[in-house]
Amino acid sequence: QVQLVESGGGLVQPGGSLNLSCAASGSIFSITAMGWYRQAPGKQRELVASITSGGNTNYADSVKGRVTISRDNAKNTVYLQMNSLKPEDTAVYYCNWYGFTIGNIMRRTYWGQGTQVTVSS
Repeated sequence: QVQLVESGGGLVQPGGSLNLSCAASGSIFSITAMGWYRQAPGKQRELVASITSGGNTNYADSVKGRVTISRDNAKNTVYLQMNSLKPEDTAVYYCNWYGFTIGNIMRRTYWGQGTQVTVSS
């Protein structure tokens, strides 16, 4: 089992910034990738950004240039720095972990509980 603890969500005005963090703990053998997804009311969950163990990053077109994903391998933590936030960025943001847990030969995926981001004046 892997536990994911997210923090950093909240209410911010348009044009503002937020920094989300997600710390993973538990029976971690190796991490393949971590990422952030979001889900707005009435919409499907979508990828915001992801980062592999090798440092390769992937961003949704809607956030490119405004969002940066980074990681601290020693802390098993991933960060999402979001700048120039827009009302359409309002959603619940979920942390995702993908990799190997101790004693398992298949990769598994785990989700955090979600953190609300609201962009409004």
